[in-house]
Amino acid sequence: MEQIKDKKVPMRMCVSCRQMMPKSSLLRIVHTPEGDLKIDFKGKQNGRGAYICDSEACVNKAIKGRIFNRVFGVEVSQEIYDYIKDEYSNNRR
Repeated sequence: MEQIKDKKVPMRMCVSCRQMMPKSSLLRIVHTPEGDLKIDFKGKQNGRGAYICDSEACVNKAIKGRIFNRVFGVEVSQEIYDYIKDEYSNNRR
């Protein structure tokens, strides 16, 4: 009898709450080669990615603590944090 292999679920850590979760349940924030920060809803954009829980609490904690400055090693302006919060809010409805 042939055994069925279980697929390995890719796990990522939320940069805000530091919990390990399945990659599919997290939002990816990408730092593009052009220097922009964007929410990567499909998970396919080029650039360095950081993952965050798909919850308002984690998004707000990341913005308040300016976590992406440390994660990406660049100075992230308040406008970018506002953009991330607006995009998150608009796509949650």
